[in-house]
Amino acid sequence: MRHRTIHLFRKGLRLHDNPALLAALQSSEVVYPVYILDRAFMTSAMHIGALRWHFLLQSLEDLRSSLCQLGSCLLVIQGEYESVVRDHVQRWNITQVTLDEEMEPFYKEMEANIRALGEELGFEVLSLMGHSLYNTQRILELNGGTPPLTYKRFLHILSLLGDPEMPVRNLTAEDFQRCSPPELGLAECYGVPLPTDLKIPPESISPWRGGESEGLQRLEQHLANQGWVASFTKPKTVPNSLLPSTTGLSPYFSMGCLSVRSFFYRLSNIYAQAKHHSLPPVSLQGQLLWREFFYTVASATPNFTKMAGNPICLQIRWYEDAERLHRWKTVFEELLLDADYSINAGNWMWLSASAFFHHYTRIFCPVRFGRRTDPEGQYIRKYLPILKNFPSKYIYEPWTASEEEQKQAGCIIGRDYPFPMVDHKEASDHNLQLMKQVREEQYKTAQLTRDDADDPMEMKLKRDHSEEGLTKKKAARMTEQT
Repeated sequence: MRHRTIHLFRKGLRLHDNPALLAALQSSEVVYPVYILDRAFMTSAMHIGALRWHFLLQSLEDLRSSLCQLGSCLLVIQGEYESVVRDHVQRWNITQVTLDEEMEPFYKEMEANIRALGEELGFEVLSLMGHSLYNTQRILELNGGTPPLTYKRFLHILSLLGDPEMPVRNLTAEDFQRCSPPELGLAECYGVPLPTDLKIPPESISPWRGGESEGLQRLEQHLANQGWVASFTKPKTVPNSLLPSTTGLSPYFSMGCLSVRSFFYRLSNIYAQAKHHSLPPVSLQGQLLWREFFYTVASATPNFTKMAGNPICLQIRWYEDAERLHRWKTVFEELLLDADYSINAGNWMWLSASAFFHHYTRIFCPVRFGRRTDPEGQYIRKYLPILKNFPSKYIYEPWTASEEEQKQAGCIIGRDYPFPMVDHKEASDHNLQLMKQVREEQYKTAQLTRDDADDPMEMKLKRDHSEEGLTKKKAARMTEQT
């Protein structure tokens, strides 16, 4: 019997490499492509801010347009997830719900609730992996079923698994012609809302527009420069450059507008044609493996995005200051365009040496780092224009300029721009001692995700530099002999 199917889009907002949607089209007499816009769920579970709301709505509009060109449509239904599914399963006589398999706890809970609803109402549920390179559960099984996982052990497991599954082909009009589209008139009833309909603040100017079409175009632009792709090394990128020194594709992977598997194999093809290319962990494929590592650990770690209740994270007795916390938060997840549950938390724990990375004595100084990577402060001048008239020697420490110099720059510190929240040296010294004490008290926790090796990124660079030095010495000796 062919199904009457609702395909639930969650993060896979694309028509290329979408295994769950392809399975729906192949097994059904009619497919309803649905996106449930559950605002309460999205703002609580995902902490979605205005920038990401605009990116999401643009992505949905792009998906709607692409589906229309293939003879189907996108139905955006607003409301609470379970209520929407229950209502429309009964209304449309649905026998199957298909969706992407996700690993975040809130998406796992959502799928479990939909499966429970299927048991109650009599419809089947099919979820297929499409947002990661590997089946994270399979990796954990090969790790012995225990959550603690080091990066070195992770890479060993991947070597046993081999390359990721090949991406499924792009969907075509022929795929959609195998089954009936939703009834006429539904598309008008369930259109993509405008930002004003959702009372979202006006769109700020952003160079990133959401959607599969935009993501694919950006992807092709990057892959056209095969020399850059082959030689890419992450430690050589500059986080405060005016233009992204990485691909800038992370928002599209985060929302599922681009397939990570398709990207992986496109990179493999370029590497195969290059005489020399960079290797993991610093290459572009290496960046995808870091993503996969954090996805795998996050899928098996309770409270991965929090300190309390997180078994791999050091438990630090931080002092509480609500005002300072609020100030610090206003550069945080709600403003990120590429926010990702696993990657954000994983990187925070790594960089803070709370898990994974153990060299807690390495502390970045925001002043020295800026002066080294962007001496003239062009990044600061663009994104903090209130400081743009300060001489370069003050651009990273404007509070050290004299009152007269501040007047000439048109910015009085403490009035037009705030004083520093903390003295960096005092704060770093204090936290260094705190971290040392905590690591001694929680030695076993600190060892859970620790590798014997140093940071894999730096170890690769050290190895490359060492091999390069040996090659030069060998060449010099050969020259002397001739």
